[in-house]
Amino acid sequence: MKSESETLTAKESLDLIATMIETAKGNVQRNNFYYILWGWVTVIANLGMYALQQAGYQHFYAIWLITIPAWIITFFRMRADSREERVVTHFDRIIGALWISYGVTIFLLVAFGYKMNFQINPAVLIVSAVPTMVSGITLNFRPLIAGSVSLWLLGATCYLVDFDVQPLIGAAAITSGFLIPGYMLKRHKD
Repeated sequence: MKSESETLTAKESLDLIATMIETAKGNVQRNNFYYILWGWVTVIANLGMYALQQAGYQHFYAIWLITIPAWIITFFRMRADSREERVVTHFDRIIGALWISYGVTIFLLVAFGYKMNFQINPAVLIVSAVPTMVSGITLNFRPLIAGSVSLWLLGATCYLVDFDVQPLIGAAAITSGFLIPGYMLKRHKD
């Protein structure tokens, strides 16, 4: 083993980076749970919102309250995951910070949705593409990369259709952006 004062050769540096990337990939792959949880919660909320709108229910947006238990589950799952003994790489910290930033951004979009004439769904879909793309590139997992492109395209499409149709497009976007890649990631991991 080399002392701290000795420098690594180019090959040793590349090997170290490759090991860190592989470790980070394994850690990120374990997060398929979150894609699946949030995928289902969001698809159910979008479809529920559409159904409530069609039924003429005035407070159709109340369906999104189902995200509260999902946040609680996420919090406890993340806490349990952090207690597991595993190597946490620099890539893990970056991806973690990215998803935390995403969560804060989504919260702010919802909190100030009235300032955007409640065009929250398209904004959330477009913003969701960013951490999905970065995670897909980090993992070198094409279904997540394709899912992020789908989130961008379908999010932009939401701005071009009537408000009443946006939840259906949102459900399709989350299915292609989170659920399908999440299940493929789970299968890939096993």
